[in-house]
Amino acid sequence: MGAPITFNTALPVAKDEFVFRQQLRWLSSGDDPSGMSRDMSVFASISVLGYGVNSKLAVFGVLPWMDKTLEMTDGSADVERDNRGLGDLAGFARYTVWQEDAPGRTFRLAGFGGVTVPTGDDDKSDHLGQLPPSLQDGTGTWNGFGGVVATWQTLDYEIDGQLSYRENRAANGFAFGDETRLDLSWQQRLWPRELSSGVPGFLYGVLELNWLHQGKNHINGQDDPDSGGDILWLSPGLQYVTKRWVVEALVQKPISQNLNGAMLENEVIVTTSFRIKF
Repeated sequence: MGAPITFNTALPVAKDEFVFRQQLRWLSSGDDPSGMSRDMSVFASISVLGYGVNSKLAVFGVLPWMDKTLEMTDGSADVERDNRGLGDLAGFARYTVWQEDAPGRTFRLAGFGGVTVPTGDDDKSDHLGQLPPSLQDGTGTWNGFGGVVATWQTLDYEIDGQLSYRENRAANGFAFGDETRLDLSWQQRLWPRELSSGVPGFLYGVLELNWLHQGKNHINGQDDPDSGGDILWLSPGLQYVTKRWVVEALVQKPISQNLNGAMLENEVIVTTSFRIKF
């Protein structure tokens, strides 16, 4: 069986087994209410390595590399600012707190928590001066996050749900708003319709719902009125699952955005990834 594409699962990593996921993500934002015709695009390559300590505990490391571009008009001139580099390293542990198994199905409930390490540069500049925080590689500070995730798996389908919270601290007088997320995922086997021996892999349809609430950013202790808000994404995708590896793709489209001030609206996120266990 696969797993959610945009978030974690409660299913275990086998003892002494590694799981590696390489994810490529493209994000586009626009529809600028400020009148500056801002458009922002981000390409991210995200590497994830997990290790099963035992049947209940798994640990993970996540390292992103990002290429960001912001285009806008400044008066009568067109301006382009960009940046690329490694982001902040994240490490977390996930522990199964409840498990109930039956023939052909299982339920798992797990808690997880971790920190992001300020490995990405947060003070890069270009010919116009220091880049804004949204274009920097990292945040410049240690940030904690955690939550709970539940999984119900059968031979035909899987349902996952996750509730998480991330605290964003200040560095250089700036802090992104704290984040609360609620994620749901349904994965349904499309092929083969009937289980039989000798099938090399399985095709699953995926439908995910992702809600994000972000508080307002803080600049020198004051709220930034052009930041924060709520976004609800509807995210269809496909997975091809074999015994050792998975390939998958998903498109996230916002179906509701309630953003503050002159924030850029999100347009689309396209994600592809490859997973292998060894």
